[in-house]
Parts: sequence; structure tokens; C-alpha cells
Amino acid sequence: MDYKQARFNMVEQQVRPWDVLDFDVLDALEAIPREEFVTPEQRGYAYADVPLKLLNGSYMLEPKIVARLAQGLKLKKTDKVLEVGTGSGYATAVLAMLANHILTLDTDTQQQQFAHIVLNRLNFLNISYQVGDGLQLETDEVFDAIYIGGSLPIVPEYLLSKLNPNGGRMVVIVGNAPVQRALQITRNGDNYSEKVLFDTLVTGLHAKTAPKAKGFVF
Repeated sequence: MDYKQARFNMVEQQVRPWDVLDFDVLDALEAIPREEFVTPEQRGYAYADVPLKLLNGSYMLEPKIVARLAQGLKLKKTDKVLEVGTGSGYATAVLAMLANHILTLDTDTQQQQFAHIVLNRLNFLNISYQVGDGLQLETDEVFDAIYIGGSLPIVPEYLLSKLNPNGGRMVVIVGNAPVQRALQITRNGDNYSEKVLFDTLVTGLHAKTAPKAKGFVF
């Protein structure tokens, strides 16, 4: 299989038509070998527009959703990013290409070790790893951006305090079937503004089953 061509097709046929127009995000997706982040038997489907099962039974988000969320963060090369849910490590790689430093957390040690090995092999060295629940991160640090790699019932209010008061951004998918909403939340001082980026339906952050919504159209 020609993975380079598959990446190009993914960007042009799936991602760009889904209103992902940020050149830095598009360049990152075209550069990152997504086939390295899936199990061997799934390599032929690495660039398909479907959620792929992880080693721990959870699921990777589709490439276009990762791209839309990353675009919503409006990352700069100086940004410090918190990722909640390392998962496969693919979104971690995208964030690492766009920002200065990534702190990524996952509750599953084995899954994060898999991602860590792949990311190191691909020379992504601006990433720190921590096993734990990122929704309850105990730190005095604030972050320029927070990326949450799976859906939640509601906005994780605790993490709002971890956003940089000077324009920190969070992207999170909230709600339940049949429709969830991807939100961009921006902090300025003690004020928070919210924008709906798109509607979707994705796996819960710690879920082990793919979402189903009969008749739902993306």
C-alpha cells in the first residue's frame, strides 16, 4: 500500500472538505504516518474515515475530527498543551507538530506505553507522559490549550481553571447520542466564551464501545 498517497487522499478527500483549512494542520496530517499508530492488522485501514479500535478496546477518533479539533485550538509554536487521553498517540503527534510542548495523560498504562514507543520512534521529543486521569489533574500549571480525546457528558469545569487566563483555549466534545457538539472554549481572565465547532458522534473518553446512532448523518 502506498501510505504517502493514502495520506494525501485523506487530506484532500476527507479532511479539507470538512472545513479544515489551516495549512499548518493540513501539513501535519500529511506528514504524520498514521499507519504507525494502529495495530498491524489495521494498517490497511489507517486512513479510512472510520473509528479504529485500540489495544485497550477503546477507539481512535477519525482523522477529520482530530483535524477539526486541532484547528479549533489555534495553536502557536510557543504554546503549552494538555492532552487528556493519549490513546493511540496520533492526535498527540499532531499537537506536537503545532505547539511547543505537550503534556499527555491516559488512564491506561499499556496503551500509553504503546503510544510513547511510536512517538519516540518518530522523533516526537517535545512530549511529557503521565498515567492518570487528566480530568482531575493536580497541578498549579496552566495551559495555553487543552485537547480532550473523546466525548464527555458535560464540559469538564475543573479543567477550565487550568486554561491560561490570557486567551487559553479548550476543545471538547460533549453530549450523548444521537448528536454531540464539539465546543471551543476560550478564557480571558475570569470570563469564558463558548463556540460550537461542529456536530458529531464519537466514542466516550473512557468508553470501550463505538457510538451508534441509527440514521444519524455526519
